This record gives sequence, structure tokens and C-alpha cells, in this order.
Amino acid sequence: MDYRRLGTTGLEVSRICLGCMSYGDAKRGNHEWTLDEATSRPFIQQALEAGINFFDTANVYSEGTSEEIVGRALKDFARRDEVVIATKVHGRMRPGPNGAGLSRRAILAEIDNSLKRLGTDYVDLYQIHRWDPAVPIEETLEALNDVVRAGKARYIGASSMFAWQFAKALYLQKANGWARFVTMQDHLNLMYREEEREMLPLCASEGIGVIPWSPLARGKLTRDWAETSTRGETDNVLSKMYTATEAADRKVVEAVAAVAGRLGVPRAQVALAWVLQKAEVSAPIVGATRAAHLSDAVAALGVTLSAEDVAELEAPYVPHEVAGF
Repeated sequence: MDYRRLGTTGLEVSRICLGCMSYGDAKRGNHEWTLDEATSRPFIQQALEAGINFFDTANVYSEGTSEEIVGRALKDFARRDEVVIATKVHGRMRPGPNGAGLSRRAILAEIDNSLKRLGTDYVDLYQIHRWDPAVPIEETLEALNDVVRAGKARYIGASSMFAWQFAKALYLQKANGWARFVTMQDHLNLMYREEEREMLPLCASEGIGVIPWSPLARGKLTRDWAETSTRGETDNVLSKMYTATEAADRKVVEAVAAVAGRLGVPRAQVALAWVLQKAEVSAPIVGATRAAHLSDAVAALGVTLSAEDVAELEAPYVPHEVAGF
């Protein structure tokens, strides 16, 4: 396993982050394809044995059961000081007023709830899952600063927003002496490259670590276009993100297949290697529901793409509507 500093922090993370949205009670939340606890634990153990020390979840994943499963597994399989735990806040956790969002009340309540579910005194990275237009950003940022000063989070990060929003937040944090965002978890893969326009250059300029979600386009980059899966048939997010540009996206998938065939490696390794070769990227977030998903992710660290390979992979891309916010 390779390790890298997270952005310009002193925190070292594995170059692969295990995304834990796939682990949770399928009867709770919006993801009926999630794995139960007994089925999930071997993947967390496999990740640790491969040298992965970075685990990402969220309070909203399967209504908190993802945090519970991840917390118990990490406690059983590793020492707390050996792992980097990241979680997120924003999504709706209960009906009615104050059950979601980034108000001071929500943040201060949800960090305690997440810590209880994870079974830890602190998280290494606490992220806002999305931008909340209903709450003044100053209120959100001050509350996050208080979370850090209270020792409940070592660092804070953000996810999927416009570059102007992120720049505004970074400015306000600096101006007020508040804890600063150190990561951006954004939507980036060979089928969705809109972040290359403004967000990635901003992160490079500000020393922000990029930890992309969906680096394999929810599996679309790993198989023939017509091939599907249980998740593909039930994931309502997938249908929203990769349908409007189907003709061009299909060509991207075909390019991945061609490069993978030439290199003699699985397609997943090529798609991940493309993300990993970007200087701004600290660690892509990879989900795993099969052992091969993790072994391919780790093996991708050893795949070197030539300039010609990269050009071939990128050539079919066309501009996309903003997706994932």
C-alpha cells in the first residue's frame, strides 16, 4: 500500500479509501442493495489487511447503521490510532424541523450521534455532505470550528459544491481564524470530469486534498455498457447521473476496455489508475461488495498509464450537466 499526506496536513492516509455506503441495514434508508453486518465485516478486514487505513462513511448512510457496522468492525480488527475514520453530516436523520442540514444545532447534535454510533471519542475527518442554502455559511463554519476545538474531529472537509462556494468558505475560515477545510470529496471519474474546470485547480492552489467519490462511475466503467447489476437496477442516483450523455459515455467505457485489454489488466484498475494519476487526488473512495473490488483497487496503484493511454481514455469525453450536488 502507498500512503500520502492528506492535502497539506500532516495526516497520512492510504491512497485507497474504503467507502462504506455499501454497508448497512437494507431496510433502513434509500439503498436496498446494502450488505448486512455479517456480510460487511470481511470487506473491512480485507481492507485493513491490504494496508488501507482510511474509511469513509456518513450519518445518513442506512440511517446510521453504516456508522455502527464500521465502528464495531474497526474496533474489533484494528487499534483506533491505526485508522483514519471519516464521516459526514447534512442528510435527513429524522422527520420534522431540525432533522437535517447544517445549522449549528444539527452539527453539534449529529457529531455526538455519529461518535456514539462509531464507538469513538473523535473522528479524524468530519465533512459537510453537501452545501446547505438554507443556513448562513458562517453559522455552519463556526459550528464546525467548535467541533474541532472540542476535540471531536481532528480535521474538517467538504463535498460536492460549486467552486465559488468552496472558495467563499475557505476565505471566511481564514478571515475568522476558524478551522479550515482540508479536503474536498467530489464527483470525479472518466465519465464525469466537470471538476477539472474549476474545483481541481482551486484545490491545487489552496493545498486541499481531493478524495473523489464514485471513481468508477458506480461500476459503469468496469463492465460492458449493457451489463447491469442489482445496484445498477435499484440505484436511483445512477439513473440521474449517467443517462443524458449516454452515447459519449458508452465510448468512454469502450476506451477503458481497449486500454485494459492492451495492458492486460481489469478495467477497474485502468479507471482507478486514471484518477490516481491526477496530482490533486489524495485517495479515491472505492466501495467494495466483492473481494475483487478491493484487490483491483489496490492493484491499480501499480498500473502506470502512458500519455497515449490517458489521451485515448479522455478523447471521447463531452461536457456534462452538473451532477451529484
